[in-house]
Amino acid sequence: MADDPCPCGGGEPFDRCCGRFLGGAAVPETAEALMRSRYAAYVRQNIAYLKETLWPKHQDGFDELETARWAAENHWTGLRVLATEKGAKGDREGTVLFEARYLSGGTLRTHRELSRFRKKAGRWYYAEAVPE
Repeated sequence: MADDPCPCGGGEPFDRCCGRFLGGAAVPETAEALMRSRYAAYVRQNIAYLKETLWPKHQDGFDELETARWAAENHWTGLRVLATEKGAKGDREGTVLFEARYLSGGTLRTHRELSRFRKKAGRWYYAEAVPE
């Protein structure tokens, strides 16, 4: 499982890609890396990581049970990053436009989102979905 390709589509084995973030050995240095690791967390059903990487003021309202149910009920089939704006190591915020594909009830679906990420104390967080 550790040598399996990372579900984020980055081309590296899971342990060298998003696994190090989900396991707490490192933190993503860019908004895109955080977004990819959050997708991997849905695939691996690591709900604690999803909460931990959510903008701090939103963490109290995070529904862990519902998120776990949604992550488990779907079969994640792929991630495509369409665009990024800012979100580099030296930035304080950035956006990532992506499409996550998944099977739900036998139907292939696509979740398309423009996500805003913000950095606090040197760490990236998912802040919100924004209208395209």
